[in-house]
Formats: sequence, C-alpha cells, structure tokens
Amino acid sequence: MKKINYKNLLLVISIAIVLTACGSDDKSEETTFYKKESVTQKKLELTIEASGVIEAISSVEIKSKASGEILYLGAEVGDFVEKGSMLAQIDKRTPTNILDQSASDLEASKVRLENAESQYKRGKELHAQGSLSEKDFEDIQENLAQAKSSLVRTQVTYENAKIALDDTVVRSPVDGTIISRPVEVGQVISSPTSAVGGGTVLMTMADLSKVRVRALVDEIDVGKVSIGQVVLIKVAAYRDKEFFGTVAKIEPLAKIEQNVTTFPVLIDINNDENLLLLGMNTDVVIEVLNKDVTVSAPTMSLRTRKDIYSAALILDIPEETVDIFLTDKVKGENYNKFIVIKDSKQGPELSWVKIGSSDLSYVEILTGLESEDIVFILPSKGLFDYQKRFKERVSTRFSFG
Repeated sequence: MKKINYKNLLLVISIAIVLTACGSDDKSEETTFYKKESVTQKKLELTIEASGVIEAISSVEIKSKASGEILYLGAEVGDFVEKGSMLAQIDKRTPTNILDQSASDLEASKVRLENAESQYKRGKELHAQGSLSEKDFEDIQENLAQAKSSLVRTQVTYENAKIALDDTVVRSPVDGTIISRPVEVGQVISSPTSAVGGGTVLMTMADLSKVRVRALVDEIDVGKVSIGQVVLIKVAAYRDKEFFGTVAKIEPLAKIEQNVTTFPVLIDINNDENLLLLGMNTDVVIEVLNKDVTVSAPTMSLRTRKDIYSAALILDIPEETVDIFLTDKVKGENYNKFIVIKDSKQGPELSWVKIGSSDLSYVEILTGLESEDIVFILPSKGLFDYQKRFKERVSTRFSFG
C-alpha cells in the first residue's frame, strides 16, 4: 500500500495556514484550526494489497531407476500427460543380460535342490538301516539346506532383474503437465538408487488445474488475514480479467528484505482454463473489512489523554475542565476507548467513546455518541505545536516593524 510522507504533509498544511494568516489584514479573524463533522451511518471498507508469484501447489520430479542411455522421450515441456503414459525408454541391453543370467542361475538352483532332495531321501533310508554314519547323514542334511537357500537367493535375484528391466521404461506417476525437461535423447543418466547425487532428473511435472499464489503481506496487515478468506487476484497478462482464490495457509516464518518484514500467504486458485502460468507476477487484493455501521466518526476526531489538552486549548476549554474529566482512568484507553470533543448547546464537550472496526479514515462508534452528533476534528498536539512555531518564525521574518 502506498505510504504517505507525513513530514511533507505537515509542512504543506502549515505553510498554507500561515500564509493565509499573513495575507489577511489585522482585522481578519484568526485562522481556524478545526472543522466539524456529523456522526453518521456509513459503510466501512478496507483492503490489503500485496504482490506475489504464481507457483504449482505440488510438483513431481521424474527420475529413472535404471541407469544408461536415453533412447526415447515421450513428452515435451507443456504437454499434458495422463497417469501411466510412457515418458522415457532407457537402454535395456544390460538389464536384459542380467535377467537372462538370473534365469539360468535359477534353473541351476532348481536342479541342485532336486539332487539334494534325492540324496537326502536315500541317505535317510540308509541311516535308518545303519548303513550310513551319523556324520555323513548330517552332511546330506546340510547340502539340502544349502540348496534350498541357494534357490531362494536366485529367485530373488531373478525377480530383481525383472524389475530392473521394467524400470528402463519410465511412466507418469500422476496426471499433469510437463513444466521442465532438462535431458535429451542420447544422454546417459544415473539412477537415484545407485548415484550419490540422487540421480538424474528427466522431467518435472505438475497439476496446473489448480495453482497457488505466494503473496508477501506486510506484518502490520497479516493479522487481518484468515484461512478460507476469498481473495481477488490480477495479472498483467489479463488486465480486464479478475481471478479469485482462497487463503490456504499463512506461513509462520517471516521474510525480511531491506528492513521490511513480510509473511508469505498462500492462496489457492482454480485454473481450469489454464490461463495462469507458473512464475507470473500478481497483484493481490484482500478485503478485510466490508461492514455497514450505524454510527461512525472520522478517525481524526479521536483524542488520547496525551493530546487532549492541546485540542481543548484550541476550543477554549478550560484546563481545569480537562483535569476533572481525566481524573478517573478508563479501562481500554488507547486500545478501544478514546476521547472525542462533541458540539453541544453548552459548547464543546468532552466524551469517552468505545470504537469498533475502522477503515483508517472512519471508525465505528459503539458507545459514547449517537447518530447526528457533531464532533470536532482537530490537529494533533505535535502538528499544533509545529504550526504555532512555524507561524511565529514566518511572522518574525516578514515583520515590517
């Protein structure tokens, strides 16, 4: 949101007031430092503006469990692919050879097991007849156990070889759009199961039917944002089109850049038309207040205990009257309780008010004022003192004795 340079604003106001006073004759009335405004029913509206970037809600890196040369790639960047579609074919000669060898080893293990079982059957009969020593029979039992173990190992090796061969074909794990493809046909890649660096990324894909805006909201405003809130989003590519999203998350870790603290607010958007592309810059408008109030007053009419004396001085309210009014402490001062000076038949009158929502220019009055009451809008103590000193300097400089 655009920030106002209050120093420059005060200077302009002061110069305008002083020059007006200097340009009038001696019989003119003194400059008026205040104005009046009626308390009325009003619609309070307040929005927060932030900037953000469109990103994928979730993306998947596609890697091959098989190492080797890429023989085929089945998708380009921007292509939509369905789950199970073939994305790549890796050279399968080595996995095929390993599978053939494993199949041969498996057959040999089966034959060894059959022989071991036959030896065990004969040895058992001979041992029962006393024709075979205990030691020889134990050796036969051990050979049988080793043959069974060998068969299990060769079966596992064979199954793993079949899996390795299947892994040379890379298929899409989900429905989505290819958003990057850093490899080309003919490139030799490494497997994530064997490479220390995690293997080669073939493609990255994401579901773009629903995207996310990561908006950076100022720490002053982030407390007004809530989960589930509807947000207006605009992008430069579609100036006449408005997009709407929902606040999905407010991240707890702040980002600090150039002494400005912001919090990432994640906003989910349906992108059924695929108009929103990843990386697009966005302007985000979050409505935090839209409320009709029965009684509202200008924010500038609110005073605190510290600056009520300067305001009272402008309106010729005796200091003793202010002292009496401020005798008791009021619960909620400077939080939701403030002082206003309202006009009455007896003149300016001090009153405590309780406030509610505010759109920065106007504030909801819960108690202390009624509709059609008239309040005084006066400068703050700092502005009043500055105006007074500036007027004295200008008067002295332009004095003609």
